Amino acid sequence: MNDDLAALGARIDRTNELLQRMLAEVAKTPSTHAIFVDAGYLYAAAGRLVSGTEDRRAFDLDAEGLIEALIDRARTIFADSRLLRVYWYDGARRRIHTAEQQSIAELPDVKVRLGNLNANNQQKGVDSLIRTDLESLARHRAISDAALLGGDEDLVSAVEAAQGYGARVHLWGIEAPEGRNQAEPLLWEVDSQRTFDLEFFKPYVSRRTAAAYEVTATRPTREDVRFVGAQIAAKWLAARGRESMVELLPGHPYLPGSVDQDLLVEAEGLLQYSLRGQADLRRALRDGFWEHLQAQY
Repeated sequence: MNDDLAALGARIDRTNELLQRMLAEVAKTPSTHAIFVDAGYLYAAAGRLVSGTEDRRAFDLDAEGLIEALIDRARTIFADSRLLRVYWYDGARRRIHTAEQQSIAELPDVKVRLGNLNANNQQKGVDSLIRTDLESLARHRAISDAALLGGDEDLVSAVEAAQGYGARVHLWGIEAPEGRNQAEPLLWEVDSQRTFDLEFFKPYVSRRTAAAYEVTATRPTREDVRFVGAQIAAKWLAARGRESMVELLPGHPYLPGSVDQDLLVEAEGLLQYSLRGQADLRRALRDGFWEHLQAQY
């Protein structure tokens, strides 16, 4: 009898030890978040907020700069978490990338998913793509938190699916000039809500007018743009001080949205060439900026 009790006690001790090891491993595993962007909602809501129209043809969206700003904001909100990637959902005829969608797909840490676009320019199949990704990532414990930028009631099932596997879903919205632009059932279902205002989107949405720089101007080389990036870093270092610039280093390779926008505007002025929609040149600009900054420290 005593031997049986001793054996049972030993098994309990071993079980407790295994549980403690598992808990220790879980504690060491960093949380992971992903950002899910319904581009149809983004263009419509941000276009109306900043330009007064939902017609994509009437305004330009600096998608690269905006994605950087969303990543930067997520880094602040999910302070002890790492980014898995940004998922960008949009529609395209026969699911063939447009030039703009292709440039977004080439960005680091971004995955573009395409639904169809019907004859009335309405997205089809995007909600089901979001649900599939959210559910799959949550089921495989690839994410602990999902930031969902969207407003369609059809996304409720995607939220429920992810939550069923233990992920927390945070709804991000865009300020509406009047009323609401997100379905109430979606607002009720999520774990938290956050709304981005006009000031957040103004740097990335602009009414389409005559181009500020000639589109026919000679396209600069990557080296030209890289040099301008380094030139601006040196200028900022002298003007803003070392302390201010050192604060940027932990965010490498990302720049805060406002800083990235300032860099873009100043570079376009020096180059007399628009870098909007030029993903390779935007990367060269940042590369030159970071290389000079890191060389100083």
